[in-house]
Amino acid sequence: MANTSLQQLVIGIDIGGTGTKFGIVDRDGNVLFSSEISTKKHATVESFIDELHGALGELIQKAGGTGRIKGIGVGAPNGNYYTGTIEYAPNLPWKGIIPLAKLLEDKFQLPTSLTNDANAAAIGEMTYGAAQGMKDFIMITLGTGVGSGIVANGQLIYGHDGFAGELGHTIIIPDGRLHPGTNKHGSLESYASATGVRYTALELLEKTTEDSLLRKVPPAEMDSKKVYEAAIQGDKLARDIYEFTGRILGIALANAVMFSSPEAIILFGGLTKAGDLILKPTREHMEANLIQIFQNKVKILISHLKESDAAILGASALAWDIKTQLA
Repeated sequence: MANTSLQQLVIGIDIGGTGTKFGIVDRDGNVLFSSEISTKKHATVESFIDELHGALGELIQKAGGTGRIKGIGVGAPNGNYYTGTIEYAPNLPWKGIIPLAKLLEDKFQLPTSLTNDANAAAIGEMTYGAAQGMKDFIMITLGTGVGSGIVANGQLIYGHDGFAGELGHTIIIPDGRLHPGTNKHGSLESYASATGVRYTALELLEKTTEDSLLRKVPPAEMDSKKVYEAAIQGDKLARDIYEFTGRILGIALANAVMFSSPEAIILFGGLTKAGDLILKPTREHMEANLIQIFQNKVKILISHLKESDAAILGASALAWDIKTQLA
């Protein structure tokens, strides 16, 4: 009898505030087919699922039909693994509690599992990436925001309600910078995200008078890419922005290490493209803030996953563990 398990495929869906990426993935982490649709143009989740069904349906046919698909994994902001719901996601157009996994199961007739986007990235890293074989690690995504997934003893930490692992919202500078999305002050996300780098640049330009290439950038056009471009040209102010950002991130990582004693911290996302500009101060400040028993034990690694595929891979990794309810 033929071994059909080798031919099974899964679907990974990554829902972002602007766009939704999706693809069909094999056991080795190859994204065989992929595409994306707009998230933000859909005022209702029903119209979003209708468009997704049409676009994904084409890919399923290319991959050989629904019979080859084991299930669907979804990564989404504020996604609750336990309930399959998206709950009060501030950057999605649909408000309140959305029973997304059930809506997708009903539409596609495939078992569906959902978690938040950073947890999906951690599962993807463990299944296909730098954390293969690791039982204790922390995944940190440094993008528009700061997400995290914490794996301990080989298990993703979900907490009693499904929302554990929000290191981006831990307060790192009491009474610090306001985070407009949460209305809290001094969170890691408000400093160590791409958005945070932008705010740091604008603040330093206002506070100092030193010459900088960044002074030529209109405030409305300032972003982390402009800071990076200035820094690689040797601009001191731009390098100071990375030093400051790395110090904040390093302190936060030291706290996280002392909490869960991971083998490694894996960084992923746009900010990691700055390489040693951000990694060097992050490492230095993490080590400087660790007590002796934790020093020089924890690796800081950059994700092995290809950025264009990582979100899809992370979500798809969820689907391999689905217990088939609809069989």
